[in-house]
Amino acid sequence: MKIAAVSLNKFGDAIACKINKVINIDIYSKTNIEKFSIKTLAKKLMEEYDAIIFVSSTGIAVRAIAPFIKDKTMDPAVIVIDIMGKYVISLLSGHLGGANKLSDEIAEVIGANPIITTATDNLNVIAPDLIAKYNGLTIESMKKAKDIAALLINGEKVAFVDDEKLIKTPKGYVNDLEGAAGIVIVTNKLSFPCDLGNKVKLKLIRKNLILGIGCKKNYPAEDMYNKVKDKLIELDYEEKAVKIVASVDIKKDEDAIIKLSKSLNAEFKIFSTEQIKKVQHKYKGSDFVEKTIGVRAVCEPSVELSKGLIITEKFNLQGMTLCIGEEEKF
Repeated sequence: MKIAAVSLNKFGDAIACKINKVINIDIYSKTNIEKFSIKTLAKKLMEEYDAIIFVSSTGIAVRAIAPFIKDKTMDPAVIVIDIMGKYVISLLSGHLGGANKLSDEIAEVIGANPIITTATDNLNVIAPDLIAKYNGLTIESMKKAKDIAALLINGEKVAFVDDEKLIKTPKGYVNDLEGAAGIVIVTNKLSFPCDLGNKVKLKLIRKNLILGIGCKKNYPAEDMYNKVKDKLIELDYEEKAVKIVASVDIKKDEDAIIKLSKSLNAEFKIFSTEQIKKVQHKYKGSDFVEKTIGVRAVCEPSVELSKGLIITEKFNLQGMTLCIGEEEKF
């Protein structure tokens, strides 16, 4: 985490220095900054840091950051510490930004009381956005996540299902669907496993799909995206579940593949022809492809080299090839 601390006086300087002995932070002190403007500074820090600590009153911090707050999925963690170092207040982005956890850590360092106002934390249940954060999952809908959190706070039963059974049932959830008002499902699939009636349904998407891609030179980017999207829908996979798009190094500048990885918010991995050659014998190759780029196959070897287990055949999609795999489970 990249953390900044804002100090307005000698008391703040002392607290920030104490924190910095244990937790690495960048200290912005009014005593050391010429023409100090807290609003100008707040704008910079909200854009550049993962967390901001204000040693000040809560009011000063709120007014400083207010114009720059965007969304709970994007905002940095914001914490306020009083100048006597008695209280560490988690002010903004308690869950996704990590302000609650960081407040606890700082409180322990300086011997203060952490102030956490998030209802689920105080009720000792785990909010769905924290389940997602701790397990590298993508939240299908923040509105649905709020609806699930509201059920938990009101003492309603919320079921938890992981279709790969990799995550233990979190605190506050049940395994039985009967009588549950809501359900949280961890999956990479588009559809739900059964008819869930009128229950509040939230999907936490496991980002574990690997796409191996081969294509003709200067392949149209929109066509590639649409064909990949259609194939994922056909196979009942979530688009947001794609973690890696992989290909051979000859395609490292191929605009369509680069844009595909960006559209899917996926990592773009490339492998050398020498790496591909070591595994290509396992797959059906093409004399034409070998003559053109020096290897007989691209998409399946790219999935394997990305540490994926191949779960589909190779699809020939009019000028491009696609193979889909899942990350190996360790």
